Amino acid sequence: MEGKSFNQIVFVVSLLLLATVASLVEGQGTRVGFYSSSCPRVESIVRSTVQSHFRSDPTVAPGLLRMHFHDCFVQGCDASILIAGSNTERTAGPNLLLRGYEVIDDAKTQLESTCPGVVSCADILALAARDSVVLTGGASWAVPTGRRDGTISRASDAANLPGFRDTVDVQKQKFLDKNLNTQDLVTLVGGHTIGTSACQFFSYRLYNFTSTGGPDPSINPAFVSQLQALCPQNGNGSRRIDLDTGSGSRFDTSYFANLRDGRGILESDQRLWTDNSTKTFVQRYLGIRGLLGLTFNVEFGRSMVKMSNIEVKTGTAGEIRRVCSRIN
Repeated sequence: MEGKSFNQIVFVVSLLLLATVASLVEGQGTRVGFYSSSCPRVESIVRSTVQSHFRSDPTVAPGLLRMHFHDCFVQGCDASILIAGSNTERTAGPNLLLRGYEVIDDAKTQLESTCPGVVSCADILALAARDSVVLTGGASWAVPTGRRDGTISRASDAANLPGFRDTVDVQKQKFLDKNLNTQDLVTLVGGHTIGTSACQFFSYRLYNFTSTGGPDPSINPAFVSQLQALCPQNGNGSRRIDLDTGSGSRFDTSYFANLRDGRGILESDQRLWTDNSTKTFVQRYLGIRGLLGLTFNVEFGRSMVKMSNIEVKTGTAGEIRRVCSRIN
């Protein structure tokens, strides 16, 4: 009964948060149900497309979630990440390993057959990111739509994306620049509960990190040997390792437990535990006694809605791209 009551409370809180978010984003030009008349099947078409690709390749789920994040932090949430061609965002270093482009293209093709020239690629990506979280065990949320697609995509603009070596102060500033606060930072980085990272992005922490040649002291000593076995010095830097050890395919709070236990993979992630300004939010997601708890699933949806409204193009701005990955 206690579990049932808790679930009911979470459900009610979720509804209240979504109602609040809906009222906030109305003024930003996006709203829940934007296509209710012009393309009423948009969400079901995107959802079934993501499900179909996920069944054959589960890695598309974290891929689509990352892609949405990388899109929003550069030129706003305008699908500029999808534009192909030389020197576009998708060719920038931080974006080279993104995956899931074919899912968006597939959904767009189906939508163009049903509602030609109506649904933006930016909205498809926002919906696909939400559906990816649900497929990996996370909670759903209402996605405001009405974004239009950008026409500019430059690799150089991706230089200021949050990076795996960033200090917490740098991470906080990058998020603040997008009107996202410290709680949003911890919550959205918590999306690393699904997906992987290549050895090349963290193996430097395992060898000669300190002046005496030791590993990063913030890594649990028992975990260092495990990582060294997976990512040997001068080994295959493209080998991929779960960002959430032991739970890389499930959307849950074990990512935060790993940070607490010194088992964060990326240096920027582990720093969320070693810096007091972010540690408190990690602790609240873990339900540490004496702190007001936070429900990760509820807060993740709230922060995703905030992020998905970064510098959106609405009204007559931008365009409705007929081919999402068109060549620039």
